[in-house]
Amino acid sequence: MEKMMETNRIILRPWRDSDAETLYKWASDPDVGPRAGWPPHQSVEESLETIRTVFYDITNTWAIELKETGEPIGAIGYGPSCECDLPTRDGEPLVGYWVAKPYWNKGICTEALRLMLDHIRQTTDINSLISGHFVDNPASGRVMEKCGFVPTGETCIDANQYQGENRPIRVLRLELSSLHGATGQEL
Repeated sequence: MEKMMETNRIILRPWRDSDAETLYKWASDPDVGPRAGWPPHQSVEESLETIRTVFYDITNTWAIELKETGEPIGAIGYGPSCECDLPTRDGEPLVGYWVAKPYWNKGICTEALRLMLDHIRQTTDINSLISGHFVDNPASGRVMEKCGFVPTGETCIDANQYQGENRPIRVLRLELSSLHGATGQEL
C-alpha cells in the first residue's frame, strides 16, 4: 500500500509510471527546472525515466498531488546531498522540492514542506536537515524559512550546474530538535 500524507489541498504520494505525461507537462517548462538545478525535460520518455530512477525511493520522495485536479504538480523529498557540495553533517539529508509554474506563490511548497517535516519528525531520528536555493530564486528560501530553516551564512557554488554556470547557493539548515514537542503547533 502506498504511503500517503495529506492536507486539505494536497496529497504527498509516491510517483507512478502513469504520472509521466503530467510530469513532462510541468518539467518541460524552461522556467521550472533551472530554478531547481535541472534541465527541462525533453520527452515523456525522459519523465518516465526520471520517475523510475530519480523518484524511485518511494519512502523519501513524493509527488505533490493537488486534490482539486488529482494530478501531480511537483515533487518533494529528502535524501543524500546532491552534487553541489552543500556543507552537510554526517548523515544529514538534503531537502528538495519544486512545483509547477501555475502553482507558484500559492503556498503549496510551504504546505508540502511542513507536511513532510511532520512526517520526518514522527517517523525518523534525523537530527537536522540541510537545504539551499540558488540566490536568484529567493522564493524557495522564503519557503524554507517559513518552515523553520535558518540561513547558515554559508554560500556554496553549484559547479555541476547543467547550464555550465557556477551559480551560488544560499545554505539553510533545520535543527529537528526544534520540532520535537511541537505537536499541535504550526511549524
